[in-house]
Amino acid sequence: MVSKHPEWIMLDAIKTTIIRNNRFHCEHGWDIDLDDGSSNYEIYNNLCLNGGIKLREGFYRKVYNNIVLNNGFHPHVWFKNSHDVFTRNIIMAHHMQIGVNHWGDKVDGNFFTSERDLLVSKEYGVEQNGEFGDPGFINPEKGNFGVAENSPTKSAIGFEDFDMDKFGVTSARLKGMIEKPSVPALLIERKEETAKIYEWHGFKVKNIETPGEQSAAGLNEITGVLISEVPELSPVPLQKGDVILSCWDKQIKDVLDLQKTEKGNAWKGRLDLKVWRNQKLIGITVDTNW
Repeated sequence: MVSKHPEWIMLDAIKTTIIRNNRFHCEHGWDIDLDDGSSNYEIYNNLCLNGGIKLREGFYRKVYNNIVLNNGFHPHVWFKNSHDVFTRNIIMAHHMQIGVNHWGDKVDGNFFTSERDLLVSKEYGVEQNGEFGDPGFINPEKGNFGVAENSPTKSAIGFEDFDMDKFGVTSARLKGMIEKPSVPALLIERKEETAKIYEWHGFKVKNIETPGEQSAAGLNEITGVLISEVPELSPVPLQKGDVILSCWDKQIKDVLDLQKTEKGNAWKGRLDLKVWRNQKLIGITVDTNW
């Protein structure tokens, strides 16, 4: 019907809905979630702390100049001729599309913090002008994710810095009642000179990095996340010595892969893992509310 009558799209979305100058954190879904035909939106200058941005089927959505931490863009089942635009955003994961055969007017010119994520996104036929690198956040430990004057995001994609002090309420009375946001540790790929132990839901984990670790685990390649220590009374059926090799059928090469894949699938409420244990590959489903 829409292909025959494109003017019908705006019958219940006459005026553009604008989402701007917000700081969002969604624990079990997407920070910004346009679902079920949501159309005629302009979304810019938002800081997404956890869940990423999702656009399900709909039309005429322009998403630009947002910062998405530890997550990325989730386009789901887009219509042909949606005229959607996703550009000039800073993101930290590859595009996590579901059932997208038509990529709107423009999904290009975004800045990734990992070359690997950019290359995966390019495989979908988009992001030919995407860039990657260190965005140069001013003071991320204190929650200031503004970018420095010499940030490559400005020259590479034309990102425009926005004020991190103008989120939320402006009333002095209400400001005294608000809670401080939880500032996430950034999942940025960095070269480590020495083996690093990571904390993951109370477990101690590390990357499989050496031929010795590969041999000890009985793996056919150097890949995966080794469980090196298990918390007491953990309800999760992971054991010391297990190696996580995939999550939701995505190969897990290292801890960064695991963290990003978990963030990208937080809305499912569980993790579907493939684990190498005693020379066998087993499946483990984990409730993420543990």
